[in-house]
Amino acid sequence: MTMSNTGGRRRPPTIHDVAREAGVSRGTVSRVLNGGHYVSPAAQEAVTAAIRKTGYVVNRHARSLITGRSDSVGFLLTEPQEKFFEDPNFNILLRGCTQALAAHDIPLLLMLAGTEDERRRITRYITSGHVDGVLLVSSHSGNPVAEELSEAGVPLVACGKPIGLGSKISYVAADDRDGARDMTRHLLSLGRRRIGTVTGPLDTPGGVERLAGYKEVLAESGIEVDDSLVVSGDYSRLSGERGAERLLAQVPDLDAVFVASDLMARGVLTTLERAGRRVPEDVAVGGFDDSPAALASSPELTTMRQPFDRISAEMVRVLLAQIGGEDTAAVILPTELVKREST
Repeated sequence: MTMSNTGGRRRPPTIHDVAREAGVSRGTVSRVLNGGHYVSPAAQEAVTAAIRKTGYVVNRHARSLITGRSDSVGFLLTEPQEKFFEDPNFNILLRGCTQALAAHDIPLLLMLAGTEDERRRITRYITSGHVDGVLLVSSHSGNPVAEELSEAGVPLVACGKPIGLGSKISYVAADDRDGARDMTRHLLSLGRRRIGTVTGPLDTPGGVERLAGYKEVLAESGIEVDDSLVVSGDYSRLSGERGAERLLAQVPDLDAVFVASDLMARGVLTTLERAGRRVPEDVAVGGFDDSPAALASSPELTTMRQPFDRISAEMVRVLLAQIGGEDTAAVILPTELVKREST
């Protein structure tokens, strides 16, 4: 920190202080701060050392006036606020994206748009240039926010393939369909034949793809897909409880359940216990995510692991590339079967 000439009050160091400390021009410091183009390794090292010594911090407002960028990114969750606190997956993704952006010294703004009014306000805020790009989480079909932002030219990366938008929008996703296929095969390998499923919302990519994978494996195994074995949920624990209640009422000889999220699977376990069904002896249960809910379950949950760290890192990588002028991109990452006590 540098001393001023007015009463000894400390003032924040400036780019001029860094240049003086490093023995280079102000322009060289500026080039280092903006990516290090056309700067020698020696000058880069000198400037980096000077920044550490002086404690210089970039004035983002001043730089944004020059570059036309905000130097910030939005994390947009199109779900009601209570879902953010209930579902651990959202917090895991938020933490991962925050850490990935921190490596680039870019702050992340959390935005919740669970209602029509919130969606309009957030869309207006984003398209006014307050963020350079958006990481979109939990986009439902029929929700126009993704298309509106894309048409406005806002760099955008979705978590999961947006339904009906084709190649218009970049996305990063776990391989939901293949993961569901692996889990269904696992339940079949245990000798289970009356395998029900509690789906995710069928207006989301995860809900659609995981149901499709479940049906495909049953059909390949010569097992007719009975509509009474399929009930829908919304990824909440309560919907898992209610889904299991419907399954037991419709299919009394149920011997396994593939649940499209770990949080819903905890609800399924609660209902099975209440009904006197032993897990896994009477009914085997498999989830999806490998979130903290899987280990908090009793018994601990067999599940499909989503690589959340890689998903977060790839979402940030693709978004920054798009902000830098690259085209849209799609990344699909593999899931992994994690066997525990519930199967």
